Amino acid sequence: MHAHEAHTQNFSIIVQLILVFPFIISFISYIIAVIISNQQKKQWPYFRTLSWILGHLCAILTLIGPLAEFAHVNFSAHMVGHLLLGMLAPLLIALSAPMTLFLRTIPVKMARFVSCILRNSYFKFLSNPITASILNVGGLWLLYTTPLFNMMHENSFLYILIHIHIFLAGYLFTIAFIYIDPTPHQRPYVFRSIVLLVALTAHSILSKYIYANPPNHVPSEQAEQGAMIMYYGGDVIEIGLVYILFYQWFKRTRCATFAKPLPIK
Repeated sequence: MHAHEAHTQNFSIIVQLILVFPFIISFISYIIAVIISNQQKKQWPYFRTLSWILGHLCAILTLIGPLAEFAHVNFSAHMVGHLLLGMLAPLLIALSAPMTLFLRTIPVKMARFVSCILRNSYFKFLSNPITASILNVGGLWLLYTTPLFNMMHENSFLYILIHIHIFLAGYLFTIAFIYIDPTPHQRPYVFRSIVLLVALTAHSILSKYIYANPPNHVPSEQAEQGAMIMYYGGDVIEIGLVYILFYQWFKRTRCATFAKPLPIK
């Protein structure tokens, strides 16, 4: 993909470890929190724990090991990493309800303090689906349509920064549309559905743009393969996101319907 094999050979394991370290810490912290929570309260759902494990596994496989090395020189492998780190891992981690577990594990006073922080206007701005979509999908457009993509592979600091952004923006995007954890600033389902449709359309258009206009120094064959991975692989994950959003909407509507009192004749 690039004419810098010598640089790739020197691709430091330190860079990979820097990226993986936060996931290892969060993985261990969650498991410890599950153990503590199970001792003090009712059993934490196994599905949540499994989602956490699989989500971290997706992220770690992307950031260290053979896939990380290959993604540094092959655009198709890079796009597989994008799907795992920026889409599937955030979705699985969101389904594990980490904030709910955190709040039920810490003391009540601290939990109330954290809840007050989450009600801050700053988090209201970040959790807005429009903001989350711009940071996530807009960031991808910036990455693949500017020299930033090539710069990332030449600068370790930029490489780390962009990968951190890909995951965090993907996670923020996910929790802006589906509410698994407590969400103080909830938006209407109609609004979230419309914004999600626009965001997913922009993501699909980007994959087609990459197919026709490969990033600099990316061979056309790899660009076409990577674009198809982004388009079809992204569709599979996006279907899961849309399904969860609509399922939550259906449950809320059904509960509201049955909660209405019957008319008196």
